[in-house]
Amino acid sequence: MLTSKRAEMLLRWLLIANGVMTLLALPAAFFPISWMDMFHRRLELGPLPEGPIVQYLARSVSVLYAAFGSLTLVIAWDLRRFAPLVTWWGIVAILFGVILYWVDTHAPMPAHWTWSEAPYTVLTGTVVLILQSRMRLPSSGASA
Repeated sequence: MLTSKRAEMLLRWLLIANGVMTLLALPAAFFPISWMDMFHRRLELGPLPEGPIVQYLARSVSVLYAAFGSLTLVIAWDLRRFAPLVTWWGIVAILFGVILYWVDTHAPMPAHWTWSEAPYTVLTGTVVLILQSRMRLPSSGASA
């Protein structure tokens, strides 16, 4: 049986792991274009397209992921205080995963990309919501 305390600990570590993982996108914002091209080719996506919008999107998405990662770490710091944000995080992760699947299939991204990104995101959001539901949160307005 998953105790409330264990659910809280697992949830905290899941959010910390995701926060750190998304923070790792920050250095990519500062990569030289030649490095971006190398990674693009290694991911079997061919040569990186040229143009300012490609650089802008690659760099800004890296920063956005890092910003989201830092917010995730703040939320993990105090799960009870930020309980509404934890719920929001889980719901948004599920929706984001569904939208990523649509984006990946319409791009079209390689199958290995789609099947490693979208299901992971949906699963993580679902686990966050399940673990949060197993925590005993103080009810508002209840008297002792």
